[in-house]
Amino acid sequence: MSVIRSVWDEPRPVDPPVRVWRDWVLVAVVVSGAVIEGITRSDVSGRWLELATVVVLAPTLLWRRTHPLPVVAVAFGASAVPELVLGRELDFVSNVFMLVLAYALFRWGSGRAMVLGGAVVLAKMGWNAALGFLTLADVGLGCLILGSMFALGLALRYRSGARRRERERMVLLERERLARDLHDVVGHHISAVAVRAQAGLAVSQTDPGAAADALRVIEEQASRALAEMRTLVRVLRSDELRPEQRDGRADQHAADTDDLAPGPSLADVERLADPTTPRVEVDVEGDPARVSAAVGGAVQRIAQESVTNARRHARGATRIAVRVTVEEASVRLRVSDDGGAPVPPSRDGYGLAGMRERAALLGGTLAAGPGARGWTVEAVLPLSGGMTGGMTGGMTGSAA
Repeated sequence: MSVIRSVWDEPRPVDPPVRVWRDWVLVAVVVSGAVIEGITRSDVSGRWLELATVVVLAPTLLWRRTHPLPVVAVAFGASAVPELVLGRELDFVSNVFMLVLAYALFRWGSGRAMVLGGAVVLAKMGWNAALGFLTLADVGLGCLILGSMFALGLALRYRSGARRRERERMVLLERERLARDLHDVVGHHISAVAVRAQAGLAVSQTDPGAAADALRVIEEQASRALAEMRTLVRVLRSDELRPEQRDGRADQHAADTDDLAPGPSLADVERLADPTTPRVEVDVEGDPARVSAAVGGAVQRIAQESVTNARRHARGATRIAVRVTVEEASVRLRVSDDGGAPVPPSRDGYGLAGMRERAALLGGTLAAGPGARGWTVEAVLPLSGGMTGGMTGGMTGSAA
């Protein structure tokens, strides 16, 4: 019963195509074929009635996608009238267009339409067999042909659905990637700006020179954030703008016509070093050249976000240690601070979720939690990166 109910509740495919010029050509071909048969097949009794039937029913092809069940019911039901008059089944070759209606029923109809339309088709065949218009062999051949059309419609229907779901999945993955990049780029620099602004305000009355230094740091961090945001925008826009369009904007934004800036790499981890409080110490061991670009970029982003979180949440921290070790088959990152234990968040923040996703997408692991002092983030990623890894379970972290 569950299978029957799932078939019955199957929705129609989204946005079936409307009539296009090919549909009119198809109708013209069917009608032209029927006219040719009506003229040339003088051996067929009642040929003009058959011709009229095809001419009247062929236009149903125009609505086969938008109204598959009604056109099947009309075409197969109405064709029974001339058959009763002639006392036989219609034998014009042009009647093959009804197979297209059967295909469209399973390609574009809802589950309910498929069940009801299939019942109409089989009932029509059974009616012809009961009246003696079809032999048992004819019924078997008809079932085989109609079943093939039904199967073809279903195959293309679910193939199209699978492709649509894959596109939606890729869009979702791309949105998640952009969310991670935007969070990391904006969050890190804006956090630094906020910290420097607070420090500058605190000493503005007693030490104007320190306040001026804080303003210089704020200006530097804001410039870096703007540059990285522009890089992200250029990467996004490069696929949708044609070369001549990009060249046409050279006078307005000369930098936009330059080669896209490379993404972060393992070497950029050393740029996180900062002598101000809390000071950030970076130590890289091993050969960074052995690390692939994707893994190096992920390590840099995870380290950047970990430093940002430590600055935000590590109470009383004076030192943040970033240690990167390039091992034989993996690269290991450890970020720790000497602050007090942070207040456990009610839920994970976007920063920690983004770090976990970055590690998992490359086949690595990430763990975060309180250390001997402060907070520690540890990530292990394979040197070349892979899509088969997962995330460690039971991890906790500070909200970001």
